[in-house]
Amino acid sequence: MPHLTTDRIRADVADVLGEDPEDIPVDENLVDYGLDSIRVMTLLKRWREDHGTQVTFVELADQPAIERWAELMGADR
Repeated sequence: MPHLTTDRIRADVADVLGEDPEDIPVDENLVDYGLDSIRVMTLLKRWREDHGTQVTFVELADQPAIERWAELMGADR
């Protein structure tokens, strides 16, 4: 199972938002970019299946920034 990286998180977030990864900052609240609970659940499902991520929806929803998610999931930089 491949290890999750910050770049992968950013690319996946951009994918569900229909944006370019370069347009999604790693240190800002993703809600301001249109992230909603349905998209968080979509991402969580993807990361659980592809990377074995063990974080919860609540953990991600409480800290909706790529850099925080990377820390929570132990992602490589």
